[in-house]
Amino acid sequence: MADPKGFLNHGREVARSRPVEERVRDWNEVYVPGSLLPIISKQASRCMDCGIPFCHNGCPLGNLIPEWNDFAYREDWSAASERLHATNNFPEFTGRLCPAPCEAACVLGINQPPVTIKNVEVSIIDKAWDTGDVTPQIPERLSGKTVAVIGSGPAGLAAAQQLTRAGHTVAVYERADRIGGLLRYGIPEFKMEKRHINRRIEQMRAEGTRFRTGVEVGRDVTADDLRKRYDAVVIAAGSTTARDLPIPGRELKGVHQAMEYLPLSNKVQEGDYVTSPISAEGKHVVVIGGGDTGADCVGTAHRQGAASVTQLEIMPRPGAERNPVSQPWPTFPMLYKVTFAHEEGGERLYSVSTTHFEGDEDGNVQWLHLTEVEFVDGRLNQKPGTERKIPAQLVTLAMGFTGPDKENGLVEQLGLDLDERGNIARDADFQTNVPGVFVAGDAGRGQSLIVWAIAEGRSAARGADRFLTGASDLPAPIRPTDRSLTV
Repeated sequence: MADPKGFLNHGREVARSRPVEERVRDWNEVYVPGSLLPIISKQASRCMDCGIPFCHNGCPLGNLIPEWNDFAYREDWSAASERLHATNNFPEFTGRLCPAPCEAACVLGINQPPVTIKNVEVSIIDKAWDTGDVTPQIPERLSGKTVAVIGSGPAGLAAAQQLTRAGHTVAVYERADRIGGLLRYGIPEFKMEKRHINRRIEQMRAEGTRFRTGVEVGRDVTADDLRKRYDAVVIAAGSTTARDLPIPGRELKGVHQAMEYLPLSNKVQEGDYVTSPISAEGKHVVVIGGGDTGADCVGTAHRQGAASVTQLEIMPRPGAERNPVSQPWPTFPMLYKVTFAHEEGGERLYSVSTTHFEGDEDGNVQWLHLTEVEFVDGRLNQKPGTERKIPAQLVTLAMGFTGPDKENGLVEQLGLDLDERGNIARDADFQTNVPGVFVAGDAGRGQSLIVWAIAEGRSAARGADRFLTGASDLPAPIRPTDRSLTV
């Protein structure tokens, strides 16, 4: 235990954000650079090194949190980095993007603010990059086996890195023009600057992983061709079929899926466009969906100069504190949270449902009609007399995803079985009904957290390695059926 009295002597401190009026004028990460290092040793000392570290169970990766907290407290950054990488390929991604279910499971959190696990994690990895502790891990020998990984999001990259380090020759296929999947084109720059992805890709190239961009398996390359060229295939194509809103006016110009809107602003940051083809500048923006993707749309609209931003959520507003009956510790609670995007302005409406869109004579959306809803006998019903309309010149649908793409031919060409939720079915080794074809991440699990994606990529890599060699020393943090405490 680093400091037996650390949790008594120090309160919780988190990373400081840049002033709103400053950060909405650029696309840099919202946090004050270097603000964590002066406080992180004290924050790490708050870890109680519990006899049963529930934070391990809260994290699908099984991160060794008390161990690297101890090293961070002692400012032994090299040892902390080694412990961090023992379970997580990309802690700079999770340290910025994960909602930290580990903190919800922190024992200290029973009656005090929990340890700032996420901030400690990102401090360790940023320090490791600065000091050169992150280096390529080139395999000592090659197995002679080849693996194709379809998709370059966190699940695909994790699987590819693990299999490359096991000595297999791995090629990652990505249908977009750059590697990274939703990390590249779904996460706004102000949430995670893409330089973090770029340097990991360079590390993976140095280790031997090969990348093929602009290739969609199922269309540009048939699944049969891929099976003939590679000894195993790992599908990590994500859950990319967006949930739609089939109501009157859906066809109007200006109504877009979130994943039509967000990637374009990222392409501006990559230099592909001067301004986004779908811009919120000067418009009244409505975001339908109250989750993280919706918040990303809110923050993006602020930076594009929206006239107003309104976010709609059909469910009631969550409570500010954990409900000990319905969401007991150490489960991950559904709480009302104010993200940095919400700090920047806009209005949030709860318990409302969109009934239809209204446009002008040129077919452009101008108004969104909504009504309040309430639960009656377990069902959501509209409340009579609450109908109204709000201005909406740009609408983004951020209501989640329903499963992997089934129109590009990949599922059909491989003859893959689907589960009852429409995801690709797999066994305990993450293998599909087709021998040698594995699935990891949202394509098999359904829409989930980045930490689950990395854990699934690591686990599928173990299954593929065992298929190729008969045994595997690679770690497998989870099973396909494991919902743990962080669904």
